[in-house]
Amino acid sequence: MQMEVLADADSTARAAAKLIANDARAVAAERGRYIMAVSGGRTPWLMLRALADEDVPWERLSLVQVDERVAPAGHADRNLTHLQETLLPHARLRPEQIHAMAVEANDLEAAAEQYASSLREIAGSPPVLDLVHLGLGPDGHTASLVPGDPVLDVTDADVALTGVYQQKRRMTLTYPILNRARRILWLVTGKDKVTALARLHEGDVSIPAGRIQRDSALVLADEAAAPIQKKLHRGGAEGTE
Repeated sequence: MQMEVLADADSTARAAAKLIANDARAVAAERGRYIMAVSGGRTPWLMLRALADEDVPWERLSLVQVDERVAPAGHADRNLTHLQETLLPHARLRPEQIHAMAVEANDLEAAAEQYASSLREIAGSPPVLDLVHLGLGPDGHTASLVPGDPVLDVTDADVALTGVYQQKRRMTLTYPILNRARRILWLVTGKDKVTALARLHEGDVSIPAGRIQRDSALVLADEAAAPIQKKLHRGGAEGTE
């Protein structure tokens, strides 16, 4: 697993945007499309806002969600709300290119199955995503794969529902589809992530994030989250094993 450490959340977000733009141009030129899965959070919204200013083949881009809170359409807790507000006014992206998890549906199990079906239409069967952006919680969760939830054991579905976590149920991509991705991009910022990031970097499979494939993974972190590594990696392109 490679890691690069940058000064702060803003510079980390900008570095992620440049990486995604470069990857999107290369993949779209080779295969004619680019499929990216996006998680939520403050730093990812900074990343996406910076991405809107990059040279991206927007017409060939499909954005899917890594996870979503069960909440009404337009609710501030919804990742989709921030995704739309961050990208649509600033990028040449059509609303239909953002494929939303239908968490406002009455039948959430059916909605999860429908999202999995949509992913197969977008990314093949089984679906292979070009890039998955992931965050990391202080408890070691990623996507909505949280400690102790039965969703951690799902192996026969690419999309599943969680129990209640921080007052909300979630819909989330599961390990099978995340681990098929061509590239994993971790974006980790803040001093509350120090312990979890160290465990991720060490390959600790006792935390949910530690079960994500490492071979094609890159961690972009700020100095607050990675104080030990910053002298080796600050702003550079080096990686560690």
